Amino acid sequence: MRILLAGASGFLGTRLVARLSADGHQVTRLVRRPPRDPRERRWDPAAGQLDPAAVAGSDAVVNLAGAGVGDKRWNDDYRRLIRSSRVDSTSTLAVTIAGLPAADRPRALLNSSAVGWYGNTGDRVVEEDAPAGEGFLADVCRVWEAATRPAEDAGVRVVRLRIGLPLHRDGGMLKPQLLPMRLGVSGPLGGGRQWWPWISMADWLRATLFLLDSDDIAGPVNMVGPAPVTNAEFTRELARQLHRPAIMPIPALALKVVLGGFAHEALTSTRVLPAVLTRAGFTYHHPDLPSALRAALTE
Repeated sequence: MRILLAGASGFLGTRLVARLSADGHQVTRLVRRPPRDPRERRWDPAAGQLDPAAVAGSDAVVNLAGAGVGDKRWNDDYRRLIRSSRVDSTSTLAVTIAGLPAADRPRALLNSSAVGWYGNTGDRVVEEDAPAGEGFLADVCRVWEAATRPAEDAGVRVVRLRIGLPLHRDGGMLKPQLLPMRLGVSGPLGGGRQWWPWISMADWLRATLFLLDSDDIAGPVNMVGPAPVTNAEFTRELARQLHRPAIMPIPALALKVVLGGFAHEALTSTRVLPAVLTRAGFTYHHPDLPSALRAALTE
């Protein structure tokens, strides 16, 4: 397949480029700087600028662009960046796709979103048909997903990837936990009762390829593993695999001091199941947390 990828330099994007290329697909990367090789095309999503010729003839577009929610301490400026970086990139791609002649449009747009769509679900299990919740990330997800509408209205298959917590030692939610855990100064966040919807990196990649090939799947898809766990359970299993204690709970107040507004999201409970993937027959290489963490720490 000929695939156009936005967000190729990020935590997920770099790994997806490598996997797609290894599988023989032709990947063209959208970049904000001057292109450095023939497989790059320049765009300016903040200004809504993208040459339609960069999109025309692609079989699929994958959009993973967006400022990292855990990369910096949240303040008002960073909240605005989190929102605009997602909505602007999505809108630019969707509008450009819709403006192409039908014969030149990609068949599919796989657009990143997040399980933050559901807000705080407590102990309640939710699937893709659940409505948007409340809170900053839920509001971001609502406008983020709505920005795909021009492509959908033009007849393109749009898949909204509601991504959970992909596990890999080099990034995401796992990386910042490793050093304090290895030093024996870590433990559950807050009360530890919040549900964490993890997925192994290998299964996230496999699920993305599965959806690229699944012409009958459109709409929201929860990109999570089949067995969510609480933060306390996650912490215990990580400590077990690292052969370290996890006896120092991190109070919610301390998280707020360190993380600012992101602390609220770190303490949010999201008990999400991958109903669409399960019904479609997708099988997980790492269906439980122990196997997913082993892969995250060693592969």
